[in-house]
Amino acid sequence: MSTEASFDGPGLNAAEIVWREHYHHLKKCGYTLRKRYHPDWTPSWVGTSQKASKCEDSIGPRHHASLDATREDGTLVALKLVDIKKPQNDIPILHHLASEPFASNPRNHCVPILEIIEPLEGSSIAFIVMPLLYRPDFPSFKTIGEALGFWKQMIEGLHFLHENLIIHGDCKFGNFMADTQHLFDSPPHPGNGLMRRDFGGRVKQLSSRTFKPVKYYLIDFGLSKVYQPEDAPFLKQPPWGGDKTVPEVYGSPDAPPCDPFAVDVYCLGNYLRQMFLDGWDGRAPARPQGFEFMRELIKDMVHEAPLKRLRMSEVALRFDTIVARQSGLTLRSPVILDGFPLDFLDSVSHWTRQLFRMACRIPAIPKP
Repeated sequence: MSTEASFDGPGLNAAEIVWREHYHHLKKCGYTLRKRYHPDWTPSWVGTSQKASKCEDSIGPRHHASLDATREDGTLVALKLVDIKKPQNDIPILHHLASEPFASNPRNHCVPILEIIEPLEGSSIAFIVMPLLYRPDFPSFKTIGEALGFWKQMIEGLHFLHENLIIHGDCKFGNFMADTQHLFDSPPHPGNGLMRRDFGGRVKQLSSRTFKPVKYYLIDFGLSKVYQPEDAPFLKQPPWGGDKTVPEVYGSPDAPPCDPFAVDVYCLGNYLRQMFLDGWDGRAPARPQGFEFMRELIKDMVHEAPLKRLRMSEVALRFDTIVARQSGLTLRSPVILDGFPLDFLDSVSHWTRQLFRMACRIPAIPKP
């Protein structure tokens, strides 16, 4: 589905129509979409002096296939639309990961399924109900240790998958998420994180990841695959996945089958490289400082030759070894973006908080 500016009716773009069409079905199943998707919706700014951008019902989804909703008990959730006729859908692999012994394993960082809403008669559109999650860097990481808590969980999560002969298949920006609602006074709006979900004012961050650790998740398992030991050597025919820089996948139009586990390692390494070391290729956000001690690990994760790349078991071991060598002061140092140094008062405030946390023996790397 396209999310370009193709409109049907007042304000909905073409990709949103399917949500409007399923509004009452989802309501009967116990999930209420925002008023924007009610079949009788009229934009609240029409006929008023209000700007559309100031109204909650002007906010569409960030991605056409997912949307937030409110469960009957008031819990905010995310719904993912899937076409069960398509072979590449999340449901089989998420069911697999929700079974034991996977579900209760603390190293499992795959987004959990809360419910599957089956298709209406004659339809192939189902909905996966999941926790409502946010970008991992929202709110921003305040210390090196907080950021390394994210590294740890994502490395652990992908290692856990590979250990069980499962590839993720699409470790890219947007497929790493965080459960950060508990850090705010009110749940942030999924389409505008500065505002409360009801647009009743701005959200306020009440706590930090250090005091209230965050759990991070891998999402989007449409390209995942479970292998069996007898499938070795494990190979997959390119192309696949959203990271277009993988040498063996996109380096040649007639690329031969390649190792999908090595591709996962590359994609995770490339994501971490851009997010914490080199900045996003071709994008504006400033590069954070203070993570150069991870440079060699990332270099070995994104090696051009797949056979020279680290395996996830080696990545996990190397990561733990590197972190163990860092001093407490390094781990509690602020995350500073290029071009935005802390002024004197901010620096004093930061280190005053860190001294208090050290005195209280609060770990520098949060553990949920």
